[in-house]
Amino acid sequence: MVDEISTAFRHPSERAKALAGDPPRDRIAMTEHRREVEIGAFQAERGVTQTVQFDVVVEVETRAEQAVDDVDRILSYDTIVEAIDAALAEERVNLLETLAARIADRILLHPLAARCIVRIGKLDRGPYVLGVEILRNAPETRRRLRLLPEDAPHPRIVYLSSEAIARPDLSALLDRLEEGGAPLILCVGRPDAPGPRAAHAMPQRRIDLLAIEQSAWVLAARDARCVVVDSRTELDWAMRHGQISVWAPSKLVLDAHDGPGASVTDPLALALWLAQAFEAVEVLAFGAPDGLVAPEGVRLTRLGAGDDVPSAAEG
Repeated sequence: MVDEISTAFRHPSERAKALAGDPPRDRIAMTEHRREVEIGAFQAERGVTQTVQFDVVVEVETRAEQAVDDVDRILSYDTIVEAIDAALAEERVNLLETLAARIADRILLHPLAARCIVRIGKLDRGPYVLGVEILRNAPETRRRLRLLPEDAPHPRIVYLSSEAIARPDLSALLDRLEEGGAPLILCVGRPDAPGPRAAHAMPQRRIDLLAIEQSAWVLAARDARCVVVDSRTELDWAMRHGQISVWAPSKLVLDAHDGPGASVTDPLALALWLAQAFEAVEVLAFGAPDGLVAPEGVRLTRLGAGDDVPSAAEG
C-alpha cells in the first residue's frame, strides 16, 4: 500500500514508468507548461484567470530506433501543445477533470498515441498545488493512419509551371491567393531545361523528383513568404500557422505507404495526389499541361501561366 501511495504522488513521468507494460513503450513528455486560465466552479473564480500547470506524458506505438531521425515517424511535441490550446479554446469549464479529459482525448486521436497521463494543477489557490491527474488509453478501434490529422485544415493546392513561377507579378498573385482564406501549398513543375537521364527507373524517379525540388527553391527565392518543406509534419505546422509552403515532394512520395505509384513523376499528377491525400479544397493549376484527370473528390481548375485568380477561388 505504501508503494502504491508513493507511486500515485510521483511526477507523471515516474508514474508512467511504474505503469509501463512489458516491453515498455517509448514516452514523450511536456512538463511545467504554465498558462493563465479562467476555470473553476466557485463564483470567486469567475471573470479572473489562474496560473495552471500542465504535465503530460504520452506513451507511443513506435520505438526511437525505428524512427530513423524522421519527424514524420514520431508523435511531435506540437501534438501535446496543440491539444492543450484546442481544449482551452473551447467553452469555459468548471472542472480540471473536464479539461484534462479533453486534452487526453485529443492527444489520443493521433495514430501513434497509445496512452497518456495528464496532470493539471492550480498554482494560485494557496501554499500548495490543487490538481487532478487522469490516465487514458487509446480506443481499441484506431483510425487508419492518414497523411494529416483529422483536425488539420483543408489547404488550397496551387500548381505553378516554370513559366508561372517566372511571371513578374508573382508576389501580387500570392497576395490574391492568400485572400481565399485556405492555407496555401504551392506545387511546381520541373525546369524547362532537359535533365539527366538514368539507365534504370528507380534512379530516374529520384532525378525527376529532385528536378521538381530545384524549381521549388527557385520559387522560394522569388518571395520571402514561400518556405520549402518536405515532410508531412512541416506541412501540417505550416498550414496551422499561416505559412505559404512550397512542396519538395521526394520525401513524402518515397515514404508514403499509399503513394502515387512508382511510375508517377509528372509534377501535376503529384500535386493532384497531394490534394487528394490532404483533402484539399481545390487545385488551381497555372500553366499545367492538358490530359491529366483529377482523382475523385479533387476539384481541378486549369489556368494559363499568366492568368489571374478566378473569382470562385477568391470567395
